[in-house]
Amino acid sequence: MRPEESVQNHDELYIGGKWIAPSGKGSIQVINAATEEVMGRVPRGDARDLDSAVDAAAAAFAGWSVTAPGERARLLEKVRDGLAARAEEIARTVACEVGMPLALSRSVQAGLPVAVSGSYARILLDFPFEERVGNSLVLKEAVGVVGAITPWNYPLHQAVAKVAAALAAGCTVVLKPSGVAPLSAFILAEVIDQAGLPAGVFNLVSGAGSEVGEALARHPRVDMISFTGSTGAGRRVSELAASTIKRVALELGGKSASVVLDDADLERAVPASVSNCFLNSGQTCSAWTRLLVPRSRHDQAVEVAVRAAARFVPGDPLGGEARLGPLASAEQREQVRGYIRKGIEEGAKLAGGGAEAPAGLPRGYYVKPTVFAEVKPEMTIAQEEIFGPVLSILPFRDDDEAVRIANGTCYGLSGAVWSADPERAKKVARRMRTGQVDVNGGKFNPLAPFGGYRQSGHGRELGKFGLDEFLEIKSLQL
Repeated sequence: MRPEESVQNHDELYIGGKWIAPSGKGSIQVINAATEEVMGRVPRGDARDLDSAVDAAAAAFAGWSVTAPGERARLLEKVRDGLAARAEEIARTVACEVGMPLALSRSVQAGLPVAVSGSYARILLDFPFEERVGNSLVLKEAVGVVGAITPWNYPLHQAVAKVAAALAAGCTVVLKPSGVAPLSAFILAEVIDQAGLPAGVFNLVSGAGSEVGEALARHPRVDMISFTGSTGAGRRVSELAASTIKRVALELGGKSASVVLDDADLERAVPASVSNCFLNSGQTCSAWTRLLVPRSRHDQAVEVAVRAAARFVPGDPLGGEARLGPLASAEQREQVRGYIRKGIEEGAKLAGGGAEAPAGLPRGYYVKPTVFAEVKPEMTIAQEEIFGPVLSILPFRDDDEAVRIANGTCYGLSGAVWSADPERAKKVARRMRTGQVDVNGGKFNPLAPFGGYRQSGHGRELGKFGLDEFLEIKSLQL
């Protein structure tokens, strides 16, 4: 344990506006990704705790759902301010949990939740909850009690994207965070408590996914599940939720393609694609893990990519210099190394990196930044989500083949197109079967819809589109 760190122990759950002792026994250890030491503990709640949380949320729904939008906005502003006040604590906590370098964690892991919670306060001020259509009055009403199940890679951002939107819509929430990185969820609960939201509007139950997560998905009094995680886990959530026909929103895996057309500037497009692929050590569902380049420019693109990847030196996320931190867990590290070995076995050319441990880092869940060249579309590393700093470079002959390769996986979450001609780039982007496409380096927009096609899930988060996910539609014929 380093001098600037302390163990963060939580022994209570947040249910019905109070911190209470859990019914479940035992705790979940939170491991520092860089030191492999215990950095915190949270309760291992059980199905009884989950029942209590759902009861509290259901009891609070009647009052919260009819609270004036302006009052909901005022309380969300207080949540935003509370998160902003604890931004440095959040950034350091998440950096240690998942391995993101601290400077980036400040802007992404701590900064995005502040921006998103504030955005919903603003959206509420003029959101049209009623619309006249002929002789009908169409109403948008809160869907009910929402179960939010969130992942470990962007733990607070994913929680706030669900919680802020659901609360803005008038829903009440039960949040089940990942056991790998749950500590920022407890900070969120403390901030919500201090903001003065009514008891039961927000509830937090940590625990195993196989117990608390599954109980939440199948619970008969939960009206909606919003889940972010792997495609396999999302399939299981859908199966459980089907028993009660509840609404399900899923944000799942990805295998996104960055398509560099033959007139693009390689020195701009390729380093940007490498940076996107390696963001958060590759632990990003929307990462551009496939770089598609013209066959005639493949070798040049590989050279540029290897040079760009070399700048991602693995190291201590709190050290101030590292651009690539560790992965979040030993399990994740071994999975990524296994994919690297698989790529070599299947005949892809290892242009940089590899499955061996990085030099000089005897502790921590580190993986070398890795680049594969001459990757074929059918190879495992071109089809499956790796969730680590591994880039696959695939050559194509023309625009049509580039689109076929880009669309040639079961996913459809993100992507990019690069061209000297913006209209040509947009034309290709329109053909990509994916939820969002960056054109020539277009910046992330927290007000634009985020979500995927096909096995990347369904439903959208962020902005007014994310608010719509938590609303039912009713028509009054007048």
